[in-house]
Amino acid sequence: MTPPAFDAPFADTLPPPPGGLPFGTLAGSDPAAVAAADHAARHWQWPGPETLRPGSEAHHRAVAAMFRETFNPYKPSIIAWPHLDDGARDRLTSLPIWDIAVQTEGRARLRMLAYADSLADPLWRGAIEQNGWEEWRHKQVLSDLVAAYGIALATEPPYLPPRDPEWAYLVTGFSECIDSFFAFGLFELAKRSGFFPAALVDTFEPVIQEETRHILLFANWLAAHRATLPLWRRPWFELRVLAVWAFLAWERIGIARGLDDGKQAPAPDNSFTLTGSKAVSDAEVSPAVLMAICLAENERRFAGYDARLRRPTTTPLLARAALGVLALFGRAPRPA
Repeated sequence: MTPPAFDAPFADTLPPPPGGLPFGTLAGSDPAAVAAADHAARHWQWPGPETLRPGSEAHHRAVAAMFRETFNPYKPSIIAWPHLDDGARDRLTSLPIWDIAVQTEGRARLRMLAYADSLADPLWRGAIEQNGWEEWRHKQVLSDLVAAYGIALATEPPYLPPRDPEWAYLVTGFSECIDSFFAFGLFELAKRSGFFPAALVDTFEPVIQEETRHILLFANWLAAHRATLPLWRRPWFELRVLAVWAFLAWERIGIARGLDDGKQAPAPDNSFTLTGSKAVSDAEVSPAVLMAICLAENERRFAGYDARLRRPTTTPLLARAALGVLALFGRAPRPA
């Protein structure tokens, strides 16, 4: 059954996760349990000796096991948002990204559930359904954050299931691969700069790491999907992938222009990473330095997962190419 649409406002409606996963079992009074769950969400190894070739049964089972076993059972309602002084609150509330962020998570949830609903394979279906639920949880976290700090949001639109589930899943998956790569670097920059209190940055950390798992799942689904498609369907699928990249490039140009003009970007699939380093640091950070931080953080966040699983490659590859071009003009990042 196609998942139903839900309308804004969105509050206190998060159901238990699918498949009987534990939920809300962590409490701030048990630091050891929180630390153990955080470690389990970041480190995972497949016990078998197989190569985990995409399209193989071993790869299929390993990806599904990874996503399920690295689930973090935190519940948004128990997150204790830290007190912010006036300066920190003003910096947070002035970011022109909250409407975009909340609406993006709302759409991602329905797109993933719609694609999961179209799949016959129970392992892929279950993993992508869980991914959709986690996107719903991200939306709840963001909704709680903006409520805690008095951030006004525009009226949310109704979130409707997509007409083409595969296209919508590709758009969402590739979008998250791009956005998460830059979010990793910007989040690290926020830690280094102290622009936001450490308590706020630490509180949001599980959500950032969860994005790592999401794009790891997508990268491995994509590799397996390509490997198992009949030959006659592969050209059309690759054309769709190219069309998605073109769509995302055009969309982000529009978002960047909207943010530069101080206007709300209307695009539905968007990113709250596009405000750049000035949003998280008082210091001037060059594009080369930011890209180097993004690459380092990308490597660090994936390091705990079995190296036999595929990683997203396109955005890191483009970043390395850009750094190479900048180096030719004497703009390579200086060592930290």
